[in-house]
Order: sequence, then C-alpha cells, then structure tokens
Amino acid sequence: MDIINSIVLLCNFLVIPALTYGSQLALGAIGVTLIYGVLRFANFAYGDLMAFGTMTVILVTWYLKSLGINLGVLPTALIALPFGIIATILISLLFDKTVFKYYRDKKSDPVILIVVSLGVMFILNALVRIIIGPGDVVFMDGARFIMKAREFKDLTGLDEGLALKSTQLITFITTIITASLLFYFLNKTKTGKSMRAYSNNEDLALLSGIDPNKIIILTWVLVSILATVAGTLYGLDKSFKPLAYWNNLLPIFAATIVGGIGNPLGAFYGGFVIAFTEIGLTYAYKKFLVYLLPENLEPSSLIQYISTDYKFAISFAILVVVLIYRPNGIFKGKVI
Repeated sequence: MDIINSIVLLCNFLVIPALTYGSQLALGAIGVTLIYGVLRFANFAYGDLMAFGTMTVILVTWYLKSLGINLGVLPTALIALPFGIIATILISLLFDKTVFKYYRDKKSDPVILIVVSLGVMFILNALVRIIIGPGDVVFMDGARFIMKAREFKDLTGLDEGLALKSTQLITFITTIITASLLFYFLNKTKTGKSMRAYSNNEDLALLSGIDPNKIIILTWVLVSILATVAGTLYGLDKSFKPLAYWNNLLPIFAATIVGGIGNPLGAFYGGFVIAFTEIGLTYAYKKFLVYLLPENLEPSSLIQYISTDYKFAISFAILVVVLIYRPNGIFKGKVI
C-alpha cells in the first residue's frame, strides 16, 4: 500500500500540476514559435497579449454573470472566450498595421523588431492595468473540484488523497483539442501548407504565388487564439494578475527554444519539458521517500533540489544550456 500511496502523492503534487502548467506553456510556446517562424522576430509582447485576451474574457464574464448567464458546473469564462479571442485578434492586427508593418516594409533587422515589441509590451501592460487594475482577480466559477482528496480516500481506503480540480481537466482537454486542430490545419490544409512554405523559404513562397499579407494576417489570428486560450486557462487555474503573465514569458520562451524555435510541435513538447523540470526540481520529496524507504533511512530534511523561490531560474538555466549546446532545440528548429 505504501507504494500506491507514494504514486498517488506524486500524481497529486507533481504529475497533475505539471501536466496543467505544461499545457498552458505549450500553447504559449506555439504562439511564440509561429511569430518567429513567419514574422522572423521574438515577440516580447506575447505575455501581455495573453493578459489582454484574458482581461477581455474576464470583463465579458462579469457582464454575462450580471445578466444571470452561466454554464452551471463549467466556468462562465468558456462562453466569454470567443469574445476575448476576437478582441485579441483586433488589437494584434492593429499593432501589426500601425507598428510592425512599418519596420517589416523597411526590412529592419530582427533586433529592431524585438525592441519594438518591447514598446508594444509596455503599452499593452499599461492598458490592462488601467482597465482592470494590477491586483489579483479570481474569475473561476462553477464546480471547483471533480474529485476531492477526502472523497478519493473514502473511495480507495488509501492514506493519500488525490484531488482533481475542474480547471486542471479543462486545461488539459482544451490544450489537446486546440493543439490537434492547429497541427491538422498546418499539415493537412492548403492554407496551412502555404504558411509552412512561407516560413521555410519566403522568397520561394512568393515566387509560388503565396500572398504574404494573407499569411501574416492568418499568423496573427492564430497567435491571438493561442494567447487568449492559454491566458484564460492559466487565469482560471490560478488567478488573473497582469504581472504573472509577464513573468511567464521566460518559461514560454524557454519551452520554445527547447523544442526548437520555429517548430510548433517542438514548442508543444517543450512546454511539458519545462513544466515537469520546474515542478520536479522544486518539489519536496520527503514524504514520497518516507513511503518507500525503511524507517531508519527516512530523510529528515525536505529533499528539495531547488527552492520554489528560484523556480524561474530553472527556466533560465535550461534556456542558456540549450542555446549553448543545442541552439536549434530538441526538434531542430531554426538556429538563432
């Protein structure tokens, strides 16, 4: 029974949280890699684009709830999600037309576009803070748990309980569906193949008659969808705070580079690599080892490799190591 208890413990505090966090990072990383693959620059405004989309979802959620509209056991934010996606698409296209297009037409160096994206980042960050404020916003409603730890204990007779939040299951299922639809679009449809062709060889794609303006617009549409979905899932699972989305930019970029920047499938897997590494290294294994080891060998300390205070340092370290030893990532994306 001790072995089963140890497995349940690990699933409760490591596996399920890592799958949830990894799903959120995976969607974010795919968005970053699409921008780099098609538009040829690292968009540092992506975290705040996620925050903007989530903010819109929250505002629409509040309005729907004021009208008495909800989804019962499911979060009302799921109804508001399409409105957040539309708002994010519009503001992305606005910034592209008024800011990025100017530098793209001038054939500016990618470093210039990175600096420009930092300016867009500050604008979006200020806009979100002005509209909704800098504090925590909890907008999750409906059923909080699918299974509570005590219910699991009563059902199985184990000492350890397994809790599964509804947001965790929604996050994982939504990520799988969203990623599957995106990969099908990119690999099986004519438009998706045109995007890939434009990303691989812009000059050859233009000679083939591919319209670059349509590809660019479509890229921003896909990126906006991914940013809003990822941001909303993160906000539902934890809470909404503008600064948190800016902080998540580091693990998202790390996931993108680990998977191979410019490679959407690699970015997807990279999100889970970063999540499992972060949570795995910051988890305290004392209780887990108590179940497995004889009493005389039980650890007296937490057996925690790295403090949770240095969680983001793990992403930074992974990013640096990958850039030095395998700059094109695990799945061989573009070399930076």
